[in-house]
Amino acid sequence: MWVRGPTGITHPRPTSGVPAPRGQASVELLAGVPALVLAGLLALQLLAAGYALTLADGAVEAGAMAMAAGRPAKPAVRQALPGWARHRVDVAVDGGELTVRLRAPSPVAEVARRLEVSSSVWVKRPADR
Repeated sequence: MWVRGPTGITHPRPTSGVPAPRGQASVELLAGVPALVLAGLLALQLLAAGYALTLADGAVEAGAMAMAAGRPAKPAVRQALPGWARHRVDVAVDGGELTVRLRAPSPVAEVARRLEVSSSVWVKRPADR
């Protein structure tokens, strides 16, 4: 291939003898997209787990307030949660200890089973005073 220089003279373009890579960017893009999607899903899953922990903390506080007032904790815990979380919660009362376990939402069922957050509190009931 001939190239015109700044003086107007044409001369052959220097080549290294190695053909220019073609399609390399497309291959790199196709290889990078799955990694990017996986990183995005992981970030969303971590956000969902953090949100579930915040919900469990609020629910255990509502249950503790109910226990301190002499009312049952389980209905108060369930009422403090949004609708989607009510079927994902386990409430345990052992004496004055209240524990709330909540499974975080996940598109993968196995991850949801393994990714469980919990919050506990100890309450002095009115009868214990």
